[in-house]
Amino acid sequence: MFITFEGIEGSGKTTQIGFLGEFLSKKRLPYIITREPGGTKIGEELRKILLSSQNAKMRPLTELFLYMATRAQHVQEVIKPALADGKIVICDRFSDASIAYQVYARGFDIRLVKQMNEIATSGLTSDITVLLDCPVDTGLMRAMERISSQANQCKEDRFEREDKSFHRKVREGYLKIAREEQKRVVVIDGTKDKNTIHKEICDFLIPRIIIEGKASVV
Repeated sequence: MFITFEGIEGSGKTTQIGFLGEFLSKKRLPYIITREPGGTKIGEELRKILLSSQNAKMRPLTELFLYMATRAQHVQEVIKPALADGKIVICDRFSDASIAYQVYARGFDIRLVKQMNEIATSGLTSDITVLLDCPVDTGLMRAMERISSQANQCKEDRFEREDKSFHRKVREGYLKIAREEQKRVVVIDGTKDKNTIHKEICDFLIPRIIIEGKASVV
């Protein structure tokens, strides 16, 4: 099963992915956690370029191609082999991010980006996407708190430095995707208590994991 997590900056994806990983470990279910941009040696190098505010002059078209490049490497090197091995793959962002960010926020033609996603992923789509939704102000406040704690690290803050109207477009884009693909995308209120969110995610996912025949969860 291929599970992706999406949401604006500061929505709580990384925290909830960690909780889910701990849950699956306790249930002895085989899984991997990966992320975009990143997930491979090449992808992690591209991540530094894409997320650093030192590259504030990056053109939107450059950004789009770099995301597709890291995704193509990621799918072939990590995701498909793990799925073929019977593992649950949990990915922090995937192709929906390109629709939300590059189409709805940057203004690229949706047909173009969908075609590029199709090529980069070799047609792979997530089985389930968990969209953690929260107001832009809440997400940005959380994100900036996280970034401020990265004093001795390369700060991944290029997107956080975009104006709020950009982030509102991203959020609206994600919610539009969710409305159009209700069978695949579940929207979870990211403003709730972390443990409550985790329970809601598990309550939604576990029956579907059982149906997929990956394992019996007790």
